[in-house]
Amino acid sequence: MLALQNQRVLYDILFRAASETLLTIAADPRRLGAKIGFLAVLHTWNQQMLHHPHLHCIIPFGGLSPDGSRWVPSRERFFLPVKVLGKLFRGKFLAFLAAAFRKKKLHLAGELAYLKTLAAVDRLLRQLRSKNWVVYAKRPFGRPEHVIQYLARYTHRVAISNGRLIEIKDGQVTFRWRDSADNNQQKLVTLNAVEFIRRLLLHVLPSGFVKIRHFGFLSNRSRREALARCRVVLPALVDPPDRLTTTQRRAVERKCPACKIGTLHIIRWISAAELTACRTDTRLDTS
Repeated sequence: MLALQNQRVLYDILFRAASETLLTIAADPRRLGAKIGFLAVLHTWNQQMLHHPHLHCIIPFGGLSPDGSRWVPSRERFFLPVKVLGKLFRGKFLAFLAAAFRKKKLHLAGELAYLKTLAAVDRLLRQLRSKNWVVYAKRPFGRPEHVIQYLARYTHRVAISNGRLIEIKDGQVTFRWRDSADNNQQKLVTLNAVEFIRRLLLHVLPSGFVKIRHFGFLSNRSRREALARCRVVLPALVDPPDRLTTTQRRAVERKCPACKIGTLHIIRWISAAELTACRTDTRLDTS
């Protein structure tokens, strides 16, 4: 209810707390010791279209060293400690929320009117601070191009897709949902049309609200320079052709997209620095 009455303020706090948490933990030399870049997408629904605001973050597997001289890769099976992320996220979110209460930025009507007293706010914050806040992290589900393709569809989804709608009959709407608490079983739920529309409207964002945001070296103010730096330092991480595994070689050696007959083979890797130099140096043979 607090988030519904104060969408712009609470969703901004969600973005700020999540981004500062990730940037802080990643920069810690005991963790990754690097400046990371990532994008965050706001979703406000669960499978049954109920109000459930949360962020999905897409993060490269590593970051730039503090001086920008090298790429710092994450460990193969571990990015950042989720328990540490959860504790810091909780602290930052509640600190920003407390500041919003103090500055009277929150609309508190109806059943939230009791929060207009400092004592009530303190009790609420203590209750929230006593709970464990969960941050979930998982490996990517495919190669980088698959992640980008999925992201292109995922970022502009609405609370329910047409494919999940099963039936609209006699003022009732039936749709399919996935129950994560029951082994991701597919189930059906039927709502009257008014309730269905009410749930759908829960997810209409404030006018002009930006639900996709970029942070770290992907932020708008530093993205161009930072990505250019990444292109310079990343090639050193790529194994030369003679060190590729069979699986890796098959992934990059494929049929020519033009003739569909010949096979593309790796001759050598060309770094971003070499490509930049070849604009003025004709000695680099790219034939």
